Amino acid sequence: MERVPVRLRVNGAEYRHQVEPRMLLVQYLREVLGLTGTHVGCDTSQCGACTVLLEGKAVRSCTLLAVQADGLEVLTIEGLSQDGLHPIQEGFREKHGLQCGFCTPGMVMAAYALLQENPSPTEEEVRRYLEGNLCRCTGYQGIVEAVLWAAGRMRQPQAAD
Repeated sequence: MERVPVRLRVNGAEYRHQVEPRMLLVQYLREVLGLTGTHVGCDTSQCGACTVLLEGKAVRSCTLLAVQADGLEVLTIEGLSQDGLHPIQEGFREKHGLQCGFCTPGMVMAAYALLQENPSPTEEEVRRYLEGNLCRCTGYQGIVEAVLWAAGRMRQPQAAD
């Protein structure tokens, strides 16, 4: 099959590859770049496990072709934290927002997008925003508490170094 060039900025780094036109963004991230934190759960955009940020917006990477992201900025779970855990990841740990962990990267990325749009969400707003991300283990209470905990941490001024 014919290949086409793509250029993406993923987690701050520039990548150029030749890919099949039908390659999904999730496949590009996992198979070409080796960024396996983005999970494939359902292949039908129903579960949210493959959520990444594209130009700052939460998207399902299993529904986009890599060529559709050509020239755009992608943020994955691997790029979220630079020095230790991101506050959202800390929140999932502190508030028991994960069990098996399969949905966690997608949940964290969706929560990150929410907190970029709304740094002080209510519990109802968190629940509504994350309703497209499925978890089969936790019952969501710990996830909601984790996002609210992280929102509080992210609003606090950073200590001077």
